Amino acid sequence: MANPLLQRWTGPYGGVPPFDQVKVEHFKPALESAMAEQLAEIDAIAGNPAPATFENTIAAMERSGRALDRVDRIYNVWSSTMRSAAFRDVERDMEPKLAQFRDRIVQNERLFARISAVYDSRERSGLTPEQQRLTWLKYHDFARSGARLAAGAKVRLSEINERLASLYTEFSQNVLADEGSAIYLETEAELDGLPESVREGAAQAARDLGHAGEWAILNTRSSTEPFLTYSGRRSLREKVWRAYYSRGDNGDARDNKRIVAEIVRLRGERAKLLGYASHAHWRLEMSMAKTPERATALMEAVWRPAVSRVAEEVADMQAEADREGAGITIEPWDYRYYAEKVRKSRYDVDDNEVMPYLQLENLREAMFWVAHELLGLRFVPAPDAPVYHPDVRVWQVKDDAGRHVALFYFDPYARPDKSSGAWMNAYRSQERFDGEVTTIVSNNSNFVKGKPGEPVLVSWGDAVTLFHEFGHALHGMSSDVTYPSLAGTAVDRDYVEFPSQLIEHWLATPEVLNKYARHCKTGAPIPQELVRKIERASKFNKGFENVEYLSSALVDMRMHLDPASAEDVADFEKKTLEALGMPHEMAMRHRLPHFGHLFNSDSYAAGYYSYLWADTLSADAFEAFTEAGGAYDKSVAKKLREHVFSAGNTVDPEEGYRAFRGRDAQIDALMRRRGFGEGKASRTQ
Repeated sequence: MANPLLQRWTGPYGGVPPFDQVKVEHFKPALESAMAEQLAEIDAIAGNPAPATFENTIAAMERSGRALDRVDRIYNVWSSTMRSAAFRDVERDMEPKLAQFRDRIVQNERLFARISAVYDSRERSGLTPEQQRLTWLKYHDFARSGARLAAGAKVRLSEINERLASLYTEFSQNVLADEGSAIYLETEAELDGLPESVREGAAQAARDLGHAGEWAILNTRSSTEPFLTYSGRRSLREKVWRAYYSRGDNGDARDNKRIVAEIVRLRGERAKLLGYASHAHWRLEMSMAKTPERATALMEAVWRPAVSRVAEEVADMQAEADREGAGITIEPWDYRYYAEKVRKSRYDVDDNEVMPYLQLENLREAMFWVAHELLGLRFVPAPDAPVYHPDVRVWQVKDDAGRHVALFYFDPYARPDKSSGAWMNAYRSQERFDGEVTTIVSNNSNFVKGKPGEPVLVSWGDAVTLFHEFGHALHGMSSDVTYPSLAGTAVDRDYVEFPSQLIEHWLATPEVLNKYARHCKTGAPIPQELVRKIERASKFNKGFENVEYLSSALVDMRMHLDPASAEDVADFEKKTLEALGMPHEMAMRHRLPHFGHLFNSDSYAAGYYSYLWADTLSADAFEAFTEAGGAYDKSVAKKLREHVFSAGNTVDPEEGYRAFRGRDAQIDALMRRRGFGEGKASRTQ
């Protein structure tokens, strides 16, 4: 029978992925066949006897590899959401082969010569600005990937890339295995302090894992954080905390410290081969920050006031613990618990009071409403679209003229073999150079289901994350470019988080809360006094939030600037945190042995700072709305869509931001948002 992965996508909406036909055994032959097909296409482009032009070289490359693109998109879905033992075997086999395949294209000397010829003549060949931008990016992508290296260096580079691909797979599979564990609670007494929604979710998780009658605290963020916030059993908080922060670091066969050290060492060697001082210098060359020094300066500007704020927060929590006669000194497993007590005492706001108004389905509807108000997008259920799991639902996305622009897949629930956290995927990129092709995007989360038919209630922080990932989805849905390599979220790493972090701001707008924050039992709207309490508490615990994130980002940067210092990963992490002045009462958001952003792939390595850089843009950009007619100002929204959401990578991000804002971003809005007053520096650029 024909392999469904190799077939063109057919059906409605410009074709849909054949998720319902795919089996794990289809992946290996499909990947091998599609790679061979693209190599033949590349050889034809490289061997073209005609002089190199944009059309016969750059555009031809955009047309190549369509079969592999289709296979790879579905392969990545399985890799993140359907990672069974059989699929993990496929990954271990195929990831080094995929790395070798990519190097064969980059190291094709005849191909690079043609790309270089188009690049050298790009400004005098009558190319459009978008074509010039694509040519510039294609040339630098090849050059930075080793196309100009001597033959011997290319061989070593390929060896490094293949080894890294294997290590990334091993690292991520080890973390996934640790996240598949759970701590089971057997008695009602062990549920002390947990709100009903958390209890119901833990009971359902236990039933799903074959432990009916017990309660399971999964080893994932969405399960552990509510437990650490509410559990009155300190010994259990410590047990859950240690299990979560020890992922990948248990001294067993799945221990990732050795893998991290080798990855960082190989990245350093690769950077030197490519002519860069470090992996950090190589990574940041193609970013808004441009250099590690500029990224570090921004992080340190926020780090100092954040650490000072943590000291204040700890003092408040210790006073709370002393008042209740706990007889303890605040430890990392106490931070969320006592922070919630202080918040409730100081601001008279309790997450247990807020959560009944934050129903997952209502929040999804709120996101759809915001998408229409800002970007003119409407969402219509698409039950005829195939899905890879019964939890997944699909919507057709139309613009105000009724034109189909996208499909949106939503996969909200945790399950075995699914990566933890939340993320956005693109299953197909928007393009129009050979005809209109609409995008397909997804949002993925790990909420714990309650009882069948019961609404899933989420915390305020999880609601913010929902809006964040939907911001990435909107970035993809709004894309309006010619070439797929420039579409949607295919932008600089420290710019891609800007649209997503910007959309977070709309959650707290009165228009959203008044309409969609409805009590799960009574249907009553959230009381205005509770909204005012949320607003007053919005800058609470910002020391913790910033230090938790920045410690991970600063450790990431220092590790990739000096890989030799990280041979002993545990020692490096400990000493670096000590040098930074990390408060002992808390931990990094992501410790190195489970830091998937850094070690599942190259994507965020030496780039975890990107969230802060992008939030500088998002805080500044939201003030463009507040300075005008408010959060839903139509004129500002129009400029946002034109210069940010629809532009993809057709323009330099600094130029795109200036076109939207009328100037460079300033740090002051970020410092105000995070409760640290005005920034000393006035610009991010």
